[in-house]
Amino acid sequence: MSEGKIQAAHHDGAYVVRLEGDVRLTLCTTIDDYFENMFSDPEFVSVWVDLCDAEGIDSTTLGLLAKLALNVKSRFGFQPAIYSCDPGINRLIKSMGFQRLFELHEELCCNPEDVSEIPTIECSEDTVKDKVIEAHRVLMGLNEDNRARFKDLMSALESG
Repeated sequence: MSEGKIQAAHHDGAYVVRLEGDVRLTLCTTIDDYFENMFSDPEFVSVWVDLCDAEGIDSTTLGLLAKLALNVKSRFGFQPAIYSCDPGINRLIKSMGFQRLFELHEELCCNPEDVSEIPTIECSEDTVKDKVIEAHRVLMGLNEDNRARFKDLMSALESG
């Protein structure tokens, strides 16, 4: 698998966030900071997430995507779109309950021409741990299956 990276583009308040390669918790601060900056844009009107070039997505990234969808719904009143072309990733995101959070499209999305890589933000181990805990709390709040799936991990993270 290729190293994960996050690319994004926006125009007139419409945002596209593309995850590529193997996206892991090492990018959690980068992703979360980008989402917060996006929400502070007074012109923000839409966002869609493109997973078509993602080879792998860990649970921390999934939790941050769930947080994105919940924030968009509560703050702006709509569900963001998510595009995924890989059957394995489609099964994964459905198993997490994402079809209730996003408008799920199992197809390619349009390819904006001005997409660029978001610079990776370096952060402390404690910051990453806090983001991992937050992301997993979001996932656990989505359904009972997720609560059971991540219970032991959360116990270990919170006690360590």
